[in-house]
Amino acid sequence: MPELPEVEFAVRRLRRAVRGRVIAQLRAHHPSQRRTLTPSVTRAAEGRRIVEVVRRGKHQLLLLDDGATLLVHFKMDGDWVLDRRDRALPPHARATLDLHDGRRAVLVDPRALCTISWHAPHAPPTLDLGPEPEDPALTPARFRSRLARKRGPVKPALLDQSVVAGAGNIYAAEACWHAGISLRAPASALSLARAARLLDGLRAALGDGHVNAGRYHRGERPLPFRVYDREGQPCDRCGSRIRRIAQAGRSTYFCPRCQAR
Repeated sequence: MPELPEVEFAVRRLRRAVRGRVIAQLRAHHPSQRRTLTPSVTRAAEGRRIVEVVRRGKHQLLLLDDGATLLVHFKMDGDWVLDRRDRALPPHARATLDLHDGRRAVLVDPRALCTISWHAPHAPPTLDLGPEPEDPALTPARFRSRLARKRGPVKPALLDQSVVAGAGNIYAAEACWHAGISLRAPASALSLARAARLLDGLRAALGDGHVNAGRYHRGERPLPFRVYDREGQPCDRCGSRIRRIAQAGRSTYFCPRCQAR
């Protein structure tokens, strides 16, 4: 699943391509999109100027000049193909924003799980999201109070988007490594000092991700993961072998020495 740095990178690409441009046509190419992009919705979007493209957690919001919003979520494998309207559609095209200047943005997804929906003016989408990790208002004390509401281990708690927006499986594990905190530590029992370390760790892990933009740079240079997908490799900090366990149905990675319980 695209993580926050990848979604941020996608938003920046999309913003450069569509901001200030007018939608000539909004098209759905798959039944999963036709449920939300009905004929009345596509007509309402046509002729509207895209004022801005912003990210909230892993959601992408295209703000239109009449106050309406197009809300996009990549889910597991979604992405944008940015090209021109006179070209053949790319494989796995699910929806298309055709622009008046001949450009287009195609939402592609091999699994057809991605979503795009239109929200009327004065009725913006309601997203049950916590603060952004980089938000200066997210202090260690506030972060700790949000974790204190959660039952169970700290790493799955970080995946709850109502606690903090955008943290995914990869960067939650990376954050725990940076902080030297066990994946199994109870979220509700973290001290203020440990919560501060975890918040710093989350910001450090996401900072690494923003530099590399995840899958968009895969193969060009090594991704800066300290534990993720490194089972059996030496820890960068202490040399112990990285281990993998299943937690909340997801593979997760940790250093048994640096993150001793």
